[in-house]
Amino acid sequence: MDVKDISRRMSSDWNRRARSNPRYYVALGHPGQSWQDFVGSGEDLVGAFEKELGRILSPAAHEGWRALEIGCGPGRLMLPLSRRFGEIHGVDVSAEMVRLARANLASVPHAYVHAADGTNLVQFNDEFFDFVYSYAVFQHIPRREVVLSYLQESRRVLKTGGVARMQFNGLAEGSGKHDTWSGVRFNAREIAEFARAHDLQLLALEGAHTQYMWATFLKRSAGWYNSVQKTAGEAAQASIRRITNADGSALAAPARGPYAAFALWAEGLPPGADLNTLRIYVGDREAKLTYISPQKNRFQQVSGILPQGLAAGLQPVRLMWAETQLGRESFLRLVPPGPEVPRIVSVTDGVYVGAGPTISTRTIRVSLDAARRPEDLRVTLDGQPTRRMSLLCTLPDIPRFEINFRLPPGGSAGRKQLEFRLGSRYLGAFEIVVAPHPFWWRSRLHPSELYQALRRFLWERNERLRSRTDGSSYTCS
Repeated sequence: MDVKDISRRMSSDWNRRARSNPRYYVALGHPGQSWQDFVGSGEDLVGAFEKELGRILSPAAHEGWRALEIGCGPGRLMLPLSRRFGEIHGVDVSAEMVRLARANLASVPHAYVHAADGTNLVQFNDEFFDFVYSYAVFQHIPRREVVLSYLQESRRVLKTGGVARMQFNGLAEGSGKHDTWSGVRFNAREIAEFARAHDLQLLALEGAHTQYMWATFLKRSAGWYNSVQKTAGEAAQASIRRITNADGSALAAPARGPYAAFALWAEGLPPGADLNTLRIYVGDREAKLTYISPQKNRFQQVSGILPQGLAAGLQPVRLMWAETQLGRESFLRLVPPGPEVPRIVSVTDGVYVGAGPTISTRTIRVSLDAARRPEDLRVTLDGQPTRRMSLLCTLPDIPRFEINFRLPPGGSAGRKQLEFRLGSRYLGAFEIVVAPHPFWWRSRLHPSELYQALRRFLWERNERLRSRTDGSSYTCS
């Protein structure tokens, strides 16, 4: 299938989804979700985007800035973000989504929505935008070349000094075929390599190995990456001022486990420092850097994940840039990690995962942390056992699992109580509201979506059967 065929397929599929239930397909919300709740479901995303605006290297006030959303859907994020820009644009491959967005943004005179072919940004001039962003779009594109084209186009339309904030699916590749719902995946190394090759300063790469991997790029002029390697000596005055646990102000961090991460405050980092040029060594091992904050009073925060295999105790920390050590080494105290305690993180509908505790499909999705044998999780609904449908590792570092269960047949609608047990350990109770819609799927999902869901379920089932055959517990790697 060539790029034009992919464009037509994406347009057709997303037009159908927009006519069927746009709020579900955009934010996995409940069919009856109000517009206010739909927009409110993106508040955390809007806050994260606004945080990145402090990086924009523009002499103009934000009233003069232009922003672009790739894959704007019905305008859920454009509406709240419009208050931060003098002009905001959105593109979408679905003409039906464009129609909805234009109606929803009719009261915002500086918001513009454009139909696109889903592969490029040809309607915009070079160096046109101060900020480009995209969420839950690239993970639905079935070809890598299309995503990479969007990244190249984003660089083209960004002003030098402009910022792009993009989300990718960072889960490991499965054995299934990519389509317009379950699209291509990227790993952190590929994103870092793209940034180097295209003179993009990589300032954040968070959530590696998860479905929601985020990257922040700042556009530099052509040839920037090669030139920055030659100026390492100019940065020798930078220094480490403080190192703490990434989750607080404690001057110590666990030596291993899900919270083995740090936040380092550096003074005088060179303007060209990014995740491709900066290195931090703890002991004799390189840490995995995830974030460099905007500068404030010459200080910047650098966050990272501790390397594996470090012993508890006082460990030296060295800050390196282009093979040159910046300032003197500092120290971080590593402590033995506490015991792993399995816990239930969240419970949602198995399909409408953005609908909170309301269960419409007689299935639930449970997020479980720190379980070495997640297959041992048992769930009851008012004392009646549920049936496990699928199990998937979504965050190896913790580890975190998503486990789907089917509720017992029959039963009335209303408030119900779920109880969770992992082996002999009681994990607590959770209240849900079972909605009286036993035939939700007949009117809400298209057969192709049911087919795609079945294909993913069968792949997960085969993985479980494989682990049972060799006698091992479910692995998360």
